[in-house]
Amino acid sequence: MQKSEAIPSGQGPSPTPLVSQPDGVGERGKTTRVIPIVALNSGEAEVARQMQICNACRYCEGFCAVFPAMTRRLEFGKSDVHYLANLCHNCGACYHACQYAPPHEFGVNVPKAMAQVRLETYSEYAFPAAFGALYRRNGVTLSIALAAGISLFLLLGLGLRGGLAPSGAPADFYAIFPHNLLAVMFGAVFLFAALALGIGVRRFWRDVAPGTASVPAVSEAARHALTLKYLDGGHGEGCNEADDAFTLARRRFHHLTFYGFMLCFGATVVATLYHYAFGLEAPYPVLSVPVVLGVLGGAGLIVGPTGLLWLNVRRDPARTDTRQRPMDRGFIALLLLTSASGLGLLACRTTAAMPTLLALHLGIVMALFATLPYGKFAHGIFRSAALLKSSIERRERNTLSLGSE
Repeated sequence: MQKSEAIPSGQGPSPTPLVSQPDGVGERGKTTRVIPIVALNSGEAEVARQMQICNACRYCEGFCAVFPAMTRRLEFGKSDVHYLANLCHNCGACYHACQYAPPHEFGVNVPKAMAQVRLETYSEYAFPAAFGALYRRNGVTLSIALAAGISLFLLLGLGLRGGLAPSGAPADFYAIFPHNLLAVMFGAVFLFAALALGIGVRRFWRDVAPGTASVPAVSEAARHALTLKYLDGGHGEGCNEADDAFTLARRRFHHLTFYGFMLCFGATVVATLYHYAFGLEAPYPVLSVPVVLGVLGGAGLIVGPTGLLWLNVRRDPARTDTRQRPMDRGFIALLLLTSASGLGLLACRTTAAMPTLLALHLGIVMALFATLPYGKFAHGIFRSAALLKSSIERRERNTLSLGSE
């Protein structure tokens, strides 16, 4: 279906090039812009329906970034729905405050509707496109990736050294797996993950028509993402989890998980710098920078994911998409296994168990990297893009002038 009239920026797909209509259609000799109308699926239509109701009520404008962004729109096209869905942090404040939530006949449940669309975002923008289905079968994908990763490193260890037994100095990881081999293998998987996520979010960014990013907008979006501002419920007291009580637990466990991950990544970067810039090869002393960063990061990746798993189990199923639980818990499990196997390897690096523990740890890390573009990790990338879009939009003139802005 096509329609020959303009639509507001940010609603629906980008316009197609100018084309001339044939005689008998419109005014003869006029050039017009033909804009395809993209039909909404059932999940997207449900978000649009609820946003229309919320746009008339506006009780929740101060809760998070979703509702101020909503007030800038009178209609909600496909790209608007996906933008708002990824801007939602699923804190639950609007659901518990809503007078139109079930069992009301309007059935407004914004967190659940948004969560369902987010899964569609990840699938639709996946690269390669055929891999989008992996989000819906993430539990199976995770199992296969984990088994394949561990098996690969066990086989490599057996093949390269004739068996997983120490053959060099104590704690000499490179006596089991040569450094260059590890660099090539993990570098290839990491680059693919970065490429897949980058292409996916670039497509998303293009479709939501973000506008021009200024330094203040980028700074604000980064601050909101790094502090998880919108997990405070809009009042600073936190999210709703199992009931009406507010708690900052989800925000704190997310911080422990994210910054624990970044500390581990920092440990890898410092170790790489030691190796290539200073010629210092692993193993490093216990009080060296890479080891200290790794231990602190590993501890964060034990406490944070454990807390998130506890909250995930307790969360009210009425306001979330239960189809995503295998994806959520699979990612949490991989983070826990990565940190636990890494800390275990550090503790036993001078023992005969080191080669086997090393192979297990590397296999788990390989599975984590391989599933990054097709699992829960993607939500952080798309949400950061939505936050940047929100910060850009807030600095633009609101032509509707109907809301708090």
